[in-house]
Amino acid sequence: MVLRAMQHMERIKKGEKLPFNSLIFCNIGNPQELQQQPITFFRQVAALINYPQIITEQPELVKQLYPSDVIERVQKYLARIPGGIGAYTHSQGIECIREEVAHYISTRDGGIPASSSDIFLTDGASPGVQATLKSMIRDHNDAVMVPIPQYPLYSASIALFGGTMVNYYLEEANNWSLNVHELERSIQQAKKQNLTVRAIVIINPGNPTGNTLSETNMKDIVKFASKHNLVLLADEVYQENIWTNKHPWVSFKKVAVELGLIDPKDTHTNKGLQLISFHSTSKGYTGECGRRGGYMELCGFDEGVRLELYKLASISLCSNTAGQIMVGLMTNPPKPGDFSYKLYIQERDNILSSLKRRAQKLENAFNKLEGVSCQPAEGALYAFPQITLPVKAVEAAKKAGKAPDAFYCLALLDATGIVVVPGSGFGQRDGTFHFRSTILPPEHLLDGVISRMSTFHAQFMKQYK
Repeated sequence: MVLRAMQHMERIKKGEKLPFNSLIFCNIGNPQELQQQPITFFRQVAALINYPQIITEQPELVKQLYPSDVIERVQKYLARIPGGIGAYTHSQGIECIREEVAHYISTRDGGIPASSSDIFLTDGASPGVQATLKSMIRDHNDAVMVPIPQYPLYSASIALFGGTMVNYYLEEANNWSLNVHELERSIQQAKKQNLTVRAIVIINPGNPTGNTLSETNMKDIVKFASKHNLVLLADEVYQENIWTNKHPWVSFKKVAVELGLIDPKDTHTNKGLQLISFHSTSKGYTGECGRRGGYMELCGFDEGVRLELYKLASISLCSNTAGQIMVGLMTNPPKPGDFSYKLYIQERDNILSSLKRRAQKLENAFNKLEGVSCQPAEGALYAFPQITLPVKAVEAAKKAGKAPDAFYCLALLDATGIVVVPGSGFGQRDGTFHFRSTILPPEHLLDGVISRMSTFHAQFMKQYK
C-alpha cells in the first residue's frame, strides 16, 4: 500500500494527471503528518532545551520569547542531566523524568503508589514491547497470546525472536470485546501443541479495532492471566483517546491492585500477577511520533528481573533524550496557576474534541456504505469496518494474487489517493474482510475524504455486482 502510494506521489510531482491531486495517509496513526498541531508548551521547552546557552547569553530576549514556566522547566531538567541533552543518560532514563512518570501514574490511578525504579524510558512504546518479548522468548516452544485483529508489532516481534504467536479472537459483534471463554480455548489449544504460553497481550483502547474494554472485562482478563501464570503486557498507548462515556478508561494496574494481585507497597513481589504496561508520546493529544518517547512500568517482578531488563537496556546505552524530555512533558504538563496552563488546556481540549467528532463522523459514514458495518469507534485513532465484498471482487482478487481486502484497498488508493490498511494486515476471522482507517484527516478535509471514499465504494460495488 505504502509503496504504491509513494509511486503515485512521484507521478504527481512529475506533473502526471491522476484521478486525484494529493494523497491522504489514513494508514498510520501519525497525527502531526495529518496537521495535528503540537502543544505549544511542549515545543517551547523542546526548543529552548536544545540551545540553553541563550538563557545566560541573552536573558532578556529569552524572557520576551518564552513564558516563565517554560524557562523554569528547562532549567529543572538541565540541572538533573549531566552534560545536557546531548549526553548519554541513565539506561533506564533520566531520574527526574522517571519521577514525573511515577507521579503521573499514581495520580492517574487514584493515589496508588508508583516507583521511579520500576519505570524504563524507551524510544516509543515499541522498543519496550520488544525488550520484554526478547527477554521471555527462548525458542519456538515459548508462546505469547495476541488478539486478532492485532497491531503487527506483536506478530513481527514474536517471529523475529523465534517464538510462537497464539491467536485469540475478539468478538466483533459485541464491539470487539474479549470473551474469557475464548481465552481459555486459545490457551488450551496451545497446551495441546506442547507450547509454553508465557504472556498475554492486551491492547486497550484497541488497535486496529478502536474499542475500549469494560472494567468487568478487564477483571476477567487479569484473573485469567493470574490463573495461568502469564505476564500481562498492557498496551495502553491510547489511554487519552477515549470517545465514549460507556467505558471510562482505567489502567490494568489499578484493576489488578483492586483485585489484590499487585501490592502497590511491594511492587517487586509477585502477589499473583506480573504486569508490564506501556505508554507513548506518539498518541493521545501529544502526537509527537517522531520524538520517539515512551515508557514501560514493571509490577510484580522481583529485583533480579528488573536488573536483567536493565542490562538489556544498557546494550543500547539509553533511549534518546529528546524523547525522554517529551515523556516528562506529557506526564507533567502545565498545572493550574502556571503561565502556560490556560493555553495548554485550550489546545488539549480542542484536539481531543475534534478527534471525537471525527471518530463519530467516520463511523457513521462507513455504516452508510453498501455492505459495510463499523462497530462504534470508542477509542484510539481508528475505525475498523467490515466489508462484504461481491463474489466477483473476491474472484478478481484471487486472479490478481491479492487478499480480497487488499485488492479493495489498492483499488481505493488508485482511484482516490486515500491510503488505508487491509484487515488481512492485522489478522481477522476467516471469510471476513476489513480495512483500518485513521480518524486523523483534518476536520475541514474529512467531508472530502468521505465523499471520495463513498463515490469509489459505490462504483466498486456496481462494477463487481
